[in-house]
Amino acid sequence: MTPEQVSLVQSSWQKVVPIKDQASQIFYNQLFEIDPSLRSLFNQDLTEQRRKLMTMLDTAVRNLQNPQTIVPAVRELGKRHVKYGVRRDDYNSVATALLATLEKGLGPEFTPETKKAWIAAYTLLTGVMQQE
Repeated sequence: MTPEQVSLVQSSWQKVVPIKDQASQIFYNQLFEIDPSLRSLFNQDLTEQRRKLMTMLDTAVRNLQNPQTIVPAVRELGKRHVKYGVRRDDYNSVATALLATLEKGLGPEFTPETKKAWIAAYTLLTGVMQQE
């Protein structure tokens, strides 16, 4: 990721943080609309899962300048996801849901450049998650 992309992701994330509860609800609604089969991977009550998602995203975004600091944790997260039944193709559905959530949450501030930056961040993180 370029320094400009890191900056775009971090600055746009700061606008999501105040609406993180709403954003996490939008995300899971989008995800299950895109791929209803993924609903079976989660508990019925998503309250804790939504909190974990926002915490993980916050940690990842804050550490984008130095991703090596979070590589071990991200790699372990990927291993856990395999045990939960997550398939490689599921990461595409998650990416689509994340981008749709950001677009809804940020509105016109979700510029094409910001979208490209988030795609770069997601690609970086999921690349680590999928390492074997």
